[in-house]
Amino acid sequence: MAGRLDVVATPIGNLGDLSARARESLLAAALVAAEDTRHTGQLLNAIGISARLISLHDYNEQGRIDGLVQQLQAGKIIALVSDAGTPLLSDPGFALVRAAAAAGIEVRAIPGPSALTAALSIAGLATDRFAFEGFLPSRQGERRTSLARLHQEPRTLVFFEAPHRIVATLADLAQIFGDDRQAVITRELTKLHESVYRGSLRELCVLAQNDADLARGEITLVVAGAASDPTAGGDSELLARALALLLPELPPARAAAIASQLAGCKRSDAYELAMRMRAERVP
Repeated sequence: MAGRLDVVATPIGNLGDLSARARESLLAAALVAAEDTRHTGQLLNAIGISARLISLHDYNEQGRIDGLVQQLQAGKIIALVSDAGTPLLSDPGFALVRAAAAAGIEVRAIPGPSALTAALSIAGLATDRFAFEGFLPSRQGERRTSLARLHQEPRTLVFFEAPHRIVATLADLAQIFGDDRQAVITRELTKLHESVYRGSLRELCVLAQNDADLARGEITLVVAGAASDPTAGGDSELLARALALLLPELPPARAAAIASQLAGCKRSDAYELAMRMRAERVP
């Protein structure tokens, strides 16, 4: 009889958020596949669970899959956890889940804490439609290019960010999205020093530059979507892709003229975006 893969959400800070089902799953598991076995070992010790641990992270996941699937096929229950929150959301595990499902193994969700949904629930920004972008690129040029493609996105945007990059990311957001775009920074959610900062991107950028505490701990950034413009038309995503291909070969005005026709948008909007994208490529 085949085993089962449980995808188990674990606390993002407060141990009281571990659900009864998560505890039952971890107790029943013959093996716990963890992003960091030391971190998960501390969690299990804190809640009084002794379990066999195996590491599963970005650098070894492909090499572990066959062995884990064989154990599942032999009837074992394996619990998949990340360092905190719900696995697979900017964490390893996708390849294992896909392989287990392809092998006919039952994959069961044990839902629970997630920094993504926790931040959205208290941000006070629209939540009917949102887009999770995970971590932005660490290099400034790549980060600005990614943001340029998102600057007209009408859905609320959610990012994870490393504390040592939050000032630079806020500065790029303010430059590309506009100083007045509203945003919320949540830091150390459910932990002792949980903090929530609200304001415009410019206000948050200034705050981050002057408040050392803001650049500490786990950060989730929620940014309001672009205001709808009934006069705007065309495909903004196609426009950004077209400009990314044309700008290395053509002057901005010519690239904007061609891209605006392809995307069905105003030439002036295309030229404005082209100039921003070209400026972002300058070291």
